[in-house]
This record gives sequence, structure tokens and C-alpha cells, in this order.
Amino acid sequence: MIIQKTREEIELMRESALLVSKTLGMIAAEIKPGITTLHLDKLAEEFIRDHDAVPGFLGLYGCPSSILTSVNDQVVHGLPTNTIIEEGDIVSVDCGVLKNEYYGDHAYTFEIGDVAPETKKLLQVTKESLYVGIREFKMGNRVEDVGNAIQKYTEAHGYGVVRELVGHGLGKKMHEDPEMPNYGKRGRGKLFVEGMVVAIEPMINLGTKNIKQLKDGWTIVTADRKPSAHFEHDVALVNGKPELLSTFSYIYKALGIESNEENEFRSQPLVLS
Repeated sequence: MIIQKTREEIELMRESALLVSKTLGMIAAEIKPGITTLHLDKLAEEFIRDHDAVPGFLGLYGCPSSILTSVNDQVVHGLPTNTIIEEGDIVSVDCGVLKNEYYGDHAYTFEIGDVAPETKKLLQVTKESLYVGIREFKMGNRVEDVGNAIQKYTEAHGYGVVRELVGHGLGKKMHEDPEMPNYGKRGRGKLFVEGMVVAIEPMINLGTKNIKQLKDGWTIVTADRKPSAHFEHDVALVNGKPELLSTFSYIYKALGIESNEENEFRSQPLVLS
């Protein structure tokens, strides 16, 4: 069952989503060759708690960390470890918070120094596909309209679209209805309704779409061990249109990147604090 949110609830969820955004912005300033993902996890937990919230992942389904860090061929759910991040790596950082009784949850894949051109292109196309999908999250459309748009955009570049892992509804629970796959056929799935909030998150592989889980019971890797990219935003349906609750702007500020990619999904300008 889709749980519709009031405008007041959506604004509370925006606060949660923006705290995740700020956490990822902090990580953007810290992530570099020579540090460990376990160090990033410690920084994230401290940052979230210092902002009057609790880590949304820690303890959820038994998760032992505050963030999930997936390096290179790891798709998602990579557990932070003492392994050192190296030049040329890519690192997907997925983060969640619980604030005001509502969850925020989104992710960004970072380039560590100079990465291989084909990997850089994978990240670019995957992030573009996120916005291609968000454009389809509108009144009159259905769940698989979003997935179909993401699938067509990424498969046109020869990439593999992960099937077993999907986006999801978001609210007082981390995972609510509906599931939001990154593939599908137009016109299928649940009809979008005003006030729903979802996490849209393409997980796209450079090679095969096939994946496998490591023995830690968490980390998902590509079957061919080629790189994978993951980007995620929280989006509400407001006045029949997609309204971004999260932002990559804090990341871009830390990295010195200028971008207007989110402007079309905001009813008012975002003021960074």
C-alpha cells in the first residue's frame, strides 16, 4: 500500500533527506586515496548524531555500519572496512538518516582521482539516467515508466541494469511500497499518486547485469567483476510533478563542481546551509 504524505510530512522528510545530502557533502571533502571506508563510516556517524539524528542504516536488518561503501565492482551494500581507498577507484557511498521520525536515503558514486575513461563514462550515464527516471515520476504515470526510461537510457550505452535490487517508497520506514525497479515496460505497475515519496536509484554495471553476494552476507558485486555505479535521490510527487527532497549540491560544493541538473525538479531555489 502506498502511503501518501501531507505537505507538512514532506517538509519533514526534506529535512531528513538534506541531512543525508550534507553528510555526503562532508564525505566528499574527506574521501581520497590513503583513507579507509571504515574511517568514513566513523565520520558519518558522528556527523549525523551531531545534527540531532540517528544513522538510518545502523542496526537496520542487522546492518553493522552507518554508511555502505561499495568500491569498484561492488554494486551496493559494501561494508566499510580497513581496506585503503586507492587512486583510480570509484566508491559508491549510500547513506540514510532517521530524523523527525522520517527517513532520508540517498547515494553518490565518487571518483577517486583519475579514473579510467570507460568508468568515468559509466558514472556520467548512470547519473544522467537518474534524472531521466525522475522525469517519469509524475501524475498519470506508473512505476515501470520510471524503470523503462532508466533501462532504455543505460542499455543504449551497452550497460547492464541490475534486476535483483530496486528503489523503493520512503517514509517512517526505510522501505515502503512501491518497489521502484530500474527496468520494466511502460504502462505497468502501480499508478503514482499525489504525496507519495520514493527513492529512485539506478544501479548500473559496465558489463553484465548479473550480480552475486559475497560471504559477508551484505556486499553485492558484479558477476564479471567490472565496475558498477549507483546514484540515488529522494523524490516527492507534489502538484503532480517530481520534487527533489535530496541534493548533490553539498557534494558539488566540496568538489568545486558547478551544476544546474537539479533545477527543473525544484519548486523554489535551494539555499545551502
